[in-house]
Amino acid sequence: MSKLSLNFANQSLFVDWKICDIYPMKFSRASLLLILCLSAGVVAAQNGPKLYRWVDGEGVVHYGDSIPAEYSEVERQVVNEHGITVDVMHAKKTEEEIAEDLRLEQLARERELQKRADQALLATYLSVDEIVMHRDRRVELFQAQARVTELYLRNLQRRMDSLREEAAAFRPYNDDPEAPMIDPGLANDMSVTKDTITRHEQNLERFHEDEESIVARFDGDIHRFKALKGLN
Repeated sequence: MSKLSLNFANQSLFVDWKICDIYPMKFSRASLLLILCLSAGVVAAQNGPKLYRWVDGEGVVHYGDSIPAEYSEVERQVVNEHGITVDVMHAKKTEEEIAEDLRLEQLARERELQKRADQALLATYLSVDEIVMHRDRRVELFQAQARVTELYLRNLQRRMDSLREEAAAFRPYNDDPEAPMIDPGLANDMSVTKDTITRHEQNLERFHEDEESIVARFDGDIHRFKALKGLN
């Protein structure tokens, strides 16, 4: 059995010519030699020593099989035996560059979120009138909750006024040193009523804030919808 020895970049590759005899329709000898040469180049590039190229602070280009410590954070290029760049090792980024990358990432995220919001807006509504109708329904809900709370607060306030009138005959609400101390049950009733009034006042304030927030949000949707649709 005859073999061809091909030496390239310290790599020895052998071809069994019987392969060519067995598969005459698939490979010619010239094609197989070309494939072997290319394969040898790839092996040499992968297994051979790396050559680096970098530029110092004076603008001078340097080459070497290793990089001095003082240039370990600058941009380096890996080149082959022909001086062609096959890889790039980027320089360590400055704090300003890192901050700029973070800003751009945040901007990209915001744009993506806006894109999704726009798609949802256009998929939900067909016209500005639909947005207005939906807004008004939500506002009516908050207004109804506010009306119920206001009614309940008026009833609580009347009860509190009644309790205070009753407590006026007792210390500490009466300055008369001879007045009896307020009954613990009455005092507790006043305390519970006061806490309930405070809680519902907070609820009422939240309803008004939610109403303002929902109106502002829908107004923003209307403005964005018009912009996306090209409406005046």
